[in-house]
Amino acid sequence: MNTAEHVHFIGIGGYGMSAIARVMLEMGYTVTGSDVARAELSEKLAAKGARIYLGHQAEHVQGADLVVYSTALSRDNVERRAAEDQQIPILHRAQMLARLMNAGKGIAVAGAHGKTTTSSMIALVMEICKLDPTYIIGGEVVNMGTNAKAGKGEYVVAEADESDGSFLQYHPQLAIITNIEADHLENYDSDFNKLKAAYVTFLSQVKQGGKAFLCADDDNIQEMLSALQAEGSAVVEGELVTYGIDRDADYRAEQIELGDRKASFDVVYAGESLGRVEISVPGRHNVYNALATIVTCLAAGLSFDQIAAAIRQFRGAKRRFQVLGEVDEMLVIDDYAHHPTEIQATISAAKSTGKRIVAVFQPQRYTRTFFLFDQFSRAFSEADEVIITDIYSPAGEQQIEGISSGKLVEMIKTNSNPNTRYIPTKEEVQSVLAGEVKPGDLVITMGAGDIWKAAEHLAEHLRDRARS
Repeated sequence: MNTAEHVHFIGIGGYGMSAIARVMLEMGYTVTGSDVARAELSEKLAAKGARIYLGHQAEHVQGADLVVYSTALSRDNVERRAAEDQQIPILHRAQMLARLMNAGKGIAVAGAHGKTTTSSMIALVMEICKLDPTYIIGGEVVNMGTNAKAGKGEYVVAEADESDGSFLQYHPQLAIITNIEADHLENYDSDFNKLKAAYVTFLSQVKQGGKAFLCADDDNIQEMLSALQAEGSAVVEGELVTYGIDRDADYRAEQIELGDRKASFDVVYAGESLGRVEISVPGRHNVYNALATIVTCLAAGLSFDQIAAAIRQFRGAKRRFQVLGEVDEMLVIDDYAHHPTEIQATISAAKSTGKRIVAVFQPQRYTRTFFLFDQFSRAFSEADEVIITDIYSPAGEQQIEGISSGKLVEMIKTNSNPNTRYIPTKEEVQSVLAGEVKPGDLVITMGAGDIWKAAEHLAEHLRDRARS
């Protein structure tokens, strides 16, 4: 790590890239970056001293000592080609993050769901408790108004992304696996066993003397634990610690109470209660996220009382059950849920408000919809009404014959919720709901695409209507 270097980021406006850029800027690096459009995160970087270019041009890499790119970038990008021609070292985003994490005491949060919320909780607890961590998170932490910071402490908190295998770049001191599910299989030769094997490799890279925290309630993690125990765990240098609710585990959450946008539970270790915890985010899934945070922060040397006081202040991460508007007993919430398990957990959390649930889902990627079609069709039983939009597909993805939102709607009607309809665009969703939503309703938009825009516009419409 040489802070005298000039680092250029191709595609700097995304959450992952902007977070790394922000940390490096705060560490003293000269940072430049480019993107196809100005975004809020890149504007914040510009305000802190980064030079941001609109569009991609070869001359943007001039003078750079290092170029960083993301998975979304095409191989023939003009700036990437220019860097290759000029023999400037080029790193994938994950490789750059690995440099930052592996240089300190890395805390890597992996899993199909819960990565952003759990890493956000850990970062906030450590920040409040004066550990001054560096953190690089895939979503803005509401309390802190940012997704990244270069701290002066020894810990580096980050998400470990399994989607493209990039989490295998990391050698953390503390690792968390929240759950394992069959997602992103297009990057694992459509073979779930290869994805599960990647998690074992990830565990094997925990530093000697470190710890890995695994959710005992997840069936795929249980299978992995059984396999590791059968071979004597020789593949893992660090200590394996389990947490959970339903199964036997080293740390358990008991006496759980779920309420309207909150939850509380006792933390039990080796049969003894450590105390009670209250969190200001809803749902059983957030009990798991909080429990993972607690065991991680205990391993980092914080006391239970310190952690319990700090975690109560957590107000969530952007696009994670984010309240966008509450007007005349009508509530508008947005969530990043894009997998069947996440959808079920999010709707279940919404039910704790006691309101009538209108669930709006924008599927993302034809490949994910194809692999998880049946699971998606069974994920909406707890909603009172369901709206499905067109599939949000990234540039370059090929359509898959027979996979469509219209077909998904028919399957949802058959398998989980007959009160389901197809509304193609987010603009139409916003218009329809503006005319239909009534007091006592909770509208929740879900998806990894741009469906959040419909929720924002609906919330603003309700506020305007109330003012007039």
